Amino acid sequence: MAKLLCLCPIQQVVTGLLVLTASITAADSIPQVAAKEMGGELAQASKGTEIGVYSGRHYNTDKQLYQQFTAKTGIKVRLLEGKDDALIERLRTEGSKSQADVLVLVDAARLDRATDLGLFRPTRSAALNRDVPTNLRDSKGRWYALTRRVRIVVVNPKRVNPATIRTYADLAKPALKGQLCLRDRQSPYNQSLVADQIIQRGEASTRAWIKGMTSNVTQPFFSSDTPLVRAVANGQCGVGVVNTYYVARMLSGESGEADKALAQRVRVVFPNPAHVNISGGGVTTASKNPAAALKLLEFLASTSGGRSYAEANHEYPLKGYGDNATLKRMGSFRPDNISAEQLGLKSRGAVALMERNGWK
Repeated sequence: MAKLLCLCPIQQVVTGLLVLTASITAADSIPQVAAKEMGGELAQASKGTEIGVYSGRHYNTDKQLYQQFTAKTGIKVRLLEGKDDALIERLRTEGSKSQADVLVLVDAARLDRATDLGLFRPTRSAALNRDVPTNLRDSKGRWYALTRRVRIVVVNPKRVNPATIRTYADLAKPALKGQLCLRDRQSPYNQSLVADQIIQRGEASTRAWIKGMTSNVTQPFFSSDTPLVRAVANGQCGVGVVNTYYVARMLSGESGEADKALAQRVRVVFPNPAHVNISGGGVTTASKNPAAALKLLEFLASTSGGRSYAEANHEYPLKGYGDNATLKRMGSFRPDNISAEQLGLKSRGAVALMERNGWK
């Protein structure tokens, strides 16, 4: 039996956190990966070793991958899932007493925040340096990307011609007055998008871009991407900016037939070049089993493990486009190859720029 254990002791319900306990028979429930696919990446670890994982991702297929890792290495995983900010705060509060060996977060800005708080320790791994592109990992080895997602434009073709949107800059054109809907500035995905534009275009041009976009917004700012996609599909908005996996979830039918039908009404535009963000993880400063924790990260970033990790949430693997049929139907993109580390570092300045220029 490969077991996914809860982090204990936990006596109270913690806001934003979900403690999970699962027991699954490896032979019946774990996706099988031939040993030759691993290419010897994951060395056998001492039996009975356990590591704690705090994860901002919460998908059943992630749990299956942790089960697979246990079956391969003998290292058991104690999993705590929750919202990224709650996990960061919990780990910060726990300090050296924390049971977390690995912290997995979504978005470069959150990885930067955790790094700034000293929650990650520097590591060295030939496997991670091989499997994770340089621009998708921390320069000091404190965290590594595990999946990629793209910030795309969704268009209602009955209201706006998709061919008129080629770059993010086009969203600020006066022709889109009253047509544009945006998620609010609290969204880390939009914060990273603005950080991306600051890096590429400079602060002055990005300021003008924000002012142009916000002047095109007449609807209230959204608090989530999925309702924004629905609004574009229903004609409430002509254009919106969302992450790829929100549209892919709807198109796949995971959120119901009604959402699938709505998603089919919109056209997806990949700005050229496209802003790419990540989910990623690192070994915690508090880790009692850093070697075992590093093996998990190597597994999740490997060609086999990484493909499954990305497909769990309709994301892209670290290299290429993967095998997700829904994403393939959405088309290809040219990434801008901006460093995820730089995105995180610029995110705080991005928030201030958004606030000063009308991004509510």
